[in-house]
Amino acid sequence: MTKQEKNEVIELLKGKFSQYNNFYITDTESLSVAQVSNLRRVCFDKQVEMKVAKNTLIRKALESIDAEKYAGVYDSLHKVTALMFSENPKDPAVIISGFRKANNKEMPVLKAAFINGDVFVGDNQLKALTQIKTKNELIGEVIGLLQSPIQRVLGALENKDNAVAPGAVVETPAPAAEAAPVEAEVTPAVPEVEATPAAPEAEAPTETAAPEADASETPAE
Repeated sequence: MTKQEKNEVIELLKGKFSQYNNFYITDTESLSVAQVSNLRRVCFDKQVEMKVAKNTLIRKALESIDAEKYAGVYDSLHKVTALMFSENPKDPAVIISGFRKANNKEMPVLKAAFINGDVFVGDNQLKALTQIKTKNELIGEVIGLLQSPIQRVLGALENKDNAVAPGAVVETPAPAAEAAPVEAEVTPAVPEVEATPAAPEAEAPTETAAPEADASETPAE
């Protein structure tokens, strides 16, 4: 491989490491060409990118991005290495586990996994990685927890509505007896006092008109 070709591989790997927050470092040394091709096909179907590269080129690509950030995976770069890049942190683990069962093999071997900044080293981490919660799964669990109290309240209300079986006779309490009408207390009538006829008014004296002077009388001289 020429220097130019090596630089091209390093640039390609740098692009993948920058694109994905999750990648697996696996050992595919004992797999046949046909098995490696089959593994690539499975990865493609699951939207996982698989790249086989030299360990020295992989390390140079990582160091050129952030040497300290990826320091935990350098010791895993030995033998034949196949990288698996994925948006979903657990898909590569599921693929490796399923591939082993389907082919009755212990390959590929998980050497290390870089998941959102955390490093998992060793094949014994594979089972735990298959059980990682994805972001969508975590969001679903949170939503479920938030809805749980509401669902309990709705369930309680529904059970309450269904407590009376259809067709059941519901006894209606008899109306309270009406109170007997209270007779109005009758106040005995006060006997009317016989009106005493008023004393006859005294007749006003009849004034006697003074006799008018006779008009024919001659006034005294």
